[in-house]
Amino acid sequence: MPPVPHRPPAAGAAVTGAGAPPTADARSGPFPTLPPAASRIHFTRLPPPPSLSSSSTLASPFPSPAASALHPSDEALSAMSPREQTSLLSRQRCWRRARDLFDRLRALPGYAPNPVHYAVLLRHLARARRWAELRRAWLGMALPPSNPAYAALADTLAKAGLARGALLLLRHMRAQGVAPDEVSMNTFVRVLKDQGRYADGLALFRNWCDGRFEVDFLDLDGIAIDSDGPMQFLLADIRDDNFASGALAIDEGPRKPKLVATYNTLIDLYGKAGRLKDALDMFLDMPAHGVMPDTYTFNTLINVFGLSGNMAQAEALFASMVVRGINPDTKTYNVMMTLFASTGDLDGVLKYYWEIGKAGLHVDAVSSRIVLQVLCERKMVCEAEDVIEGILNSGSSVHEQSLPVVMKMYVDLGLLDEANTFFERHCRGKGVSSKNFAAMIDAFAIKGLWEEAEHIFLSRRGDGNNKDIMEYNVMVKAYGRAKQYDRVSSLLESMEGSGVSPDECTYNSLIQMFSVGGFPQRAKKLLGKMKDAGFEPKCETYSAVIRSYSRHCLVPEAICLFNEMKSSGVEPNIIVYGLLIDMFAETGNVKEALHYNNLLEESGISANQVVLTSLIKAYSKYNCWKEAQNLYSRMKNMDGGPDIIASNAMLNLYANLGMVTEAKEIFGSLRRNNNADGVSYTTMVYLYKGMGLLSESVKVACELHKSGLLSDCASYNAIMACYVAKGNLRDCAELVQEMILANIPPDASTFGMIFSLLQNSHVSAEEVLQLESAYNDGKGSAKQAIVAFLFSIAGMHAAALENCEQLLRPEWTIDAWAYNVCFKVYASCGKVEKAFSLFVRMNNLGLKPDTVTCIHLATCYGKPGVSEGLRTNAHLEYRTDELMSSHNALVAYIESGKNNVAVQLVKK
Repeated sequence: MPPVPHRPPAAGAAVTGAGAPPTADARSGPFPTLPPAASRIHFTRLPPPPSLSSSSTLASPFPSPAASALHPSDEALSAMSPREQTSLLSRQRCWRRARDLFDRLRALPGYAPNPVHYAVLLRHLARARRWAELRRAWLGMALPPSNPAYAALADTLAKAGLARGALLLLRHMRAQGVAPDEVSMNTFVRVLKDQGRYADGLALFRNWCDGRFEVDFLDLDGIAIDSDGPMQFLLADIRDDNFASGALAIDEGPRKPKLVATYNTLIDLYGKAGRLKDALDMFLDMPAHGVMPDTYTFNTLINVFGLSGNMAQAEALFASMVVRGINPDTKTYNVMMTLFASTGDLDGVLKYYWEIGKAGLHVDAVSSRIVLQVLCERKMVCEAEDVIEGILNSGSSVHEQSLPVVMKMYVDLGLLDEANTFFERHCRGKGVSSKNFAAMIDAFAIKGLWEEAEHIFLSRRGDGNNKDIMEYNVMVKAYGRAKQYDRVSSLLESMEGSGVSPDECTYNSLIQMFSVGGFPQRAKKLLGKMKDAGFEPKCETYSAVIRSYSRHCLVPEAICLFNEMKSSGVEPNIIVYGLLIDMFAETGNVKEALHYNNLLEESGISANQVVLTSLIKAYSKYNCWKEAQNLYSRMKNMDGGPDIIASNAMLNLYANLGMVTEAKEIFGSLRRNNNADGVSYTTMVYLYKGMGLLSESVKVACELHKSGLLSDCASYNAIMACYVAKGNLRDCAELVQEMILANIPPDASTFGMIFSLLQNSHVSAEEVLQLESAYNDGKGSAKQAIVAFLFSIAGMHAAALENCEQLLRPEWTIDAWAYNVCFKVYASCGKVEKAFSLFVRMNNLGLKPDTVTCIHLATCYGKPGVSEGLRTNAHLEYRTDELMSSHNALVAYIESGKNNVAVQLVKK
C-alpha cells in the first residue's frame, strides 16, 4: 500500500487523514466491508478500560467476610476452609507477607499441613528470587515434596529464565519416587517446549500416557552438575542409588489427559515443532475425551496455523469459535492482528482492530502496539495519530515499544517538528528504557541527523532510567555518519564520567568510523586500546584499518598491522589478502602482489575474482599481457566467469598495446552477454580511434550513445572525440547539451575538444583565443559562455539564449569577453535591439570594445561583405576602423540622449 501523504495539521485543528483502500481480494464473511479509498479511516474511540481494584483480582470460590481482607485475624483464619486459606495466600503481594501468613497458618490450632500451601509459598519466594528463604522453606516442609510444590516451583523458575533449575526438579522427582500428575507433567512439558526441546517434551508426554516416568532421555546429568544454580541444594538428594532399575510405574496405567491446559500446551508444542496435522488431531480429539476447547485453545491453534502461513485455516478457526459459542477475547483479536501484520495485510489488521470494540471488549496495549506498528511502517501519519489520541482518551499511555516506531515514521518522512513534539510529550522525563532511547536515537542517526540524535541522547530520563552502552554506541554511529569526528572524543569522556565502559561494539564502531573517515592512525590507536581493555579484535576489525592504510598508500603501516594481526592469532581472510594485493597492484609492485597471493594460497584460501583482477591490474602496469591473459583464462573456469571489472582491465591492457583482435574478442563477448558497460565502450572507442579506424570508432560511439550507458564525463568525451574527428559540430553541441541536462559538467578534456572544434569551424582566431584565455584564467563565467558560444555557432539558438540569460543575471559580474559572447548570440538570433542594449550596458560600465566586439558589431549591422572582410587579415584593420567610426557615432547619439537615432543606426 503506498504511503498516504501527510498534511501537518494546523495548531488546535483536529487530526485527519486519508484512509487505506480495501484490497481487491477482500475476504467475504459476516464482517462489514472496509471503507472505500476516498473515505477517511476513523478509528473507534473505545471506552476506557475498567480500573483495577481488589474486586478484579481472583476471588475465592467460597467467598466469606473474612476472605475479603488480606490480613485477617487469627480467628478469621481459623474459620476459613483450606481452599479459602489457599486463595488468601495466593493474593498476597509481597513475599514477606506471604511467608508471615503461612507461618500464622501453621501456628493455628489443629492446622493440618497442606501441600498446596507449600506450593503457593514456594511460588512467592521464587518470583522474588529469595533463594535462601526458598531453601529454608523447602527443607522445612512438614510433608515430603509433592506434585503441587514441584509444579508451582518449576513454573516460576522457568518464567524467571531458570529453566535448568526447573528441569533439575524433574530429576529430583524421579529420585524421590514422586510420579508426576497431569498438572506437573504439563508444567514440565511446557518448560521443555519453551526451551525448544520439542522431541523431549513429546517423549515425556507419551511416557506419561503409557504409565511410565523416565528422565534419562532428557540428559539431565548435564544439568545436575550445575552447582551454581539456585536449586543446587537439591543435589544432595539426587544420588544414583535412589534410582530403581527401570522406569517408575504409575499405578493408574495408561491414561489420557483430562485438563484443557494440557491439550493447549501440546497443541502449541506440535505447532512450534511444525507438526500441524498432529496439532489439529489433538484439537479434534478433545471432545472425545470429555474436554472442551476454551478460548485459549483457539488462540493457540489460530496462532499455530497463522504463523505457518495458513491464514485461511486460521480464519476458519476464528469463525468456528463463534459457531461453538466460545467468545473470543482481546487476545484472540490480537493474535489475528499479529498474523495479518506478519503478512503485510493492513486491511486484515484494521478489520480485527475494529471488531474489538464491536465485541464489547477493550483494546489493550498489545492491540495498540500492533496497529501502530503497521500504520507507522506504511507512513500513515494521520491514522497513527488517531490511534494515539484514542489511547490517551482511554486514560492509557503509548506503549514504550511503540515510541521508537512512531518516532521513526516522523523522521523518515522528514517531519522533524512532529517528531520533537511527540518526544517531548511521550518520552522526556518518562520511564522509557535505555534500549528504546537508543532506538529513537538510531532513527535520526540513519538519516545523518546528528543534532537531533544528540538532543534525545542528552534529554532528561525518568528516575532509575540511566544511559547504557547501547545509547553511546548509537551516538558513535550518528557522529560517524555525519562525519562529526571531534564530537566523538567528548562523547567518550562523558561515557567514562558516567561510569559506562566501552564494549566490543563501541570499539568496533569507532575503529570503523575513523577508518572510513580517513583517519587510519586514530583507528590504529583505538585498536590498541581495544586490546588493552581485554577485547580480542576480529579479522573484520583489522581489515577496516588495513583498508584505510591501503587507500592512503601507507604501505609499511598496512604490512605492520598485517603482521601484528597474525602474531595475535587472528587468521587473515580473503578480504585482507585482497586489500594488500590490490594495494601493491595500484602501486605497480608486482613482486609484492604475487608474494601475498602466494601467502593466500598457502593458507588454504583460493583466490577469487577480486584478487585475480587486482593481479591483472598489477601486470597491466608493466604491459605483461601474457601473464594477465593467463589469469583471465583462469577466471573463465570459475563460477560466474570473469566479472566486468576484470574484463575492462584486460580491455584496457590490450588497448594500451594496440592489440585490436584480442580486445574485440573480449568486447564482443561482453556485448553478447549484455555485460558491457560504459567503460567497455569507451575503451573500444579510443582504441579504434587511436589505431586510425575512425569508422569503427564512430560506430561503437553511436552504439554507446544509444545504449543508455552514458553515466560519466569520460563516456561522453569518448563519443565527442569521434564527432570532433569527423567535424560534426551540431552533434557535439547536442552532446554537450545532453551532458548538462544529465547534471554531468564538462571537464577539461571536453572543453579542449570544443576549442579544437571551434578552430576548424570558420570562427575567427580572436574569438577562440579570447575564450581559451578566459577558461585558462579560471574566469567564473567562462564555461557558461563557451557553451553558449558553441550552441550559437551550431545553430542551437534557443539553448544559446538560455545560457546567455543565466550569464546576464544581476548577481553575476562578467567581463567584456562574456558580453561579446552574449552580443554574438543575440545578434546571430536577429535580436538586434537586445544586442544594442548590451552594447549600451558595456559602454555605461566603461568596457571598451575590442576586435571581437567589432566582429560581432559587423554581424549585428549586417553590412554586405563586412563580416566576411573581418575574417580576412588583409582587410581586418580597415574594417575595424570602419566599425569603430560607427561605434563612435553610436556613443555620441547615446551620450546626447538620442537613443532612437542610435537604434535606427544599428538597424541599418
